[in-house]
Amino acid sequence: MSTLPAEAAQGTQAGERPWALACLLLALAGALFFSSYGFANWLASQRAHVPAVFFEWERGIPFLPWTIVPYWSIDVLYSISFFLWRTRAALLTHVKRLVMAQLVSVACFIAFPLRFSFERPQAEGLPGQLFTLLGGFDLPFNQAPSLHISLLVILWVAFAAHLRGGWRWLLHGWFALIGVSVLTTWQHHLIDVPTGALVGGLCVYVFPLQLPAVAAGVPDARTRQLARRYAVGAVIALLCAVLAVGSSVTLAFLLLWAALALACVARIYALAAPAWFQKDSDGAMAPAAGWVLAPYLLGAFLNSRWWTWRAPQASPIADGVWVGRFPTNAELRTLGADAVLDLSAELPRAATGAALAYRCVPVLDLTVPTPTQLEQAVAQLEAWRAQGRRVLVSCALGYSRSALVAAAWLARRHGLRNADAALAALRARRPAVVLGHEHAGALQRWLDHPPVPEAGDAR
Repeated sequence: MSTLPAEAAQGTQAGERPWALACLLLALAGALFFSSYGFANWLASQRAHVPAVFFEWERGIPFLPWTIVPYWSIDVLYSISFFLWRTRAALLTHVKRLVMAQLVSVACFIAFPLRFSFERPQAEGLPGQLFTLLGGFDLPFNQAPSLHISLLVILWVAFAAHLRGGWRWLLHGWFALIGVSVLTTWQHHLIDVPTGALVGGLCVYVFPLQLPAVAAGVPDARTRQLARRYAVGAVIALLCAVLAVGSSVTLAFLLLWAALALACVARIYALAAPAWFQKDSDGAMAPAAGWVLAPYLLGAFLNSRWWTWRAPQASPIADGVWVGRFPTNAELRTLGADAVLDLSAELPRAATGAALAYRCVPVLDLTVPTPTQLEQAVAQLEAWRAQGRRVLVSCALGYSRSALVAAAWLARRHGLRNADAALAALRARRPAVVLGHEHAGALQRWLDHPPVPEAGDAR
């Protein structure tokens, strides 16, 4: 496994940099930015009334004229970002993110224009000149989501992938200052910031430089049904967000965030593609995925605790092997486990520790593991047992996905060739498992025709 983040791995491949393409795309992106942004500004200026959304306490945010310098610096960073990439594919992915942010933001500016409502004080010297220059094309519209913040998120990810050590910390400090500057230059109200960050995170999530190497599934009746349910949930959350705007902007934003997360999960199930949770084999989830899907992830974790709070302890199925819910460090210490075989696609790793061995074989919730997934998980469990490790096999609840893997391992360990016998052996050790005919059928197919393990399946 590469020691560099996926964002950086694509930028370190050998080859001639696509300088000419970068220059062309920068010119085209610049033209798109000024034309579409200016059009949305002009369109809002033609309206008789453009509302403003802000908290009254925002009047206490200080006006700091010098912060117009970091505010303006994003233009320079935007231009430089086109020349960071060593490969054409990475450059194109970066540009797709920028263009998506532009299109989504401008569409929002046109659909529901907002204005900045405070009268900005006069500034002198260089800051005053920069404010004058800014006012030449930037009217007090184009507020939520803040395109400045959306682009900041995308650029932050791009530059952070190419810097290390002290330079990276300097980058974080400067980019944080840019983020604060949208408020201290009195260019945006507070609600514009999280909405802009959400759009930026969505762009990075939708256009990853590299997805985790996870076997793609095949959509079936079950995944399509679950996709429809999540899609309905997304629509309901969106309608509630619209209704909540008049009473609470904060609640409306949270509901909008939940709607977006549920829509993304609906897409994951429609594609039967657990890789789009962007959770790698070590259980870590890509930051952009964690940000965009946060409402769903929080709900999934709380759901796992709700359904298991009466029986939180894992069940031993053999000496040094347990089946249980998604673990925390405290739960692993209680068991004495030093390895986790994680079957959940949707929950980012919570347990840490240098001595902890961790492997994720991601399976979508409420679906049945494929024979390939069963083989990968059983091979890993056998490898760890051969090393003398004490292993927790887990999923969200420990009742289905992980339970089927445990049954498969018991069948191989005891030479069982019948799925019902293997499931009975598991239920004798963990009676609460929820395994139906589909699980029994999948286990029997695996027993009859076990896939050939791929190189690197176990470690």
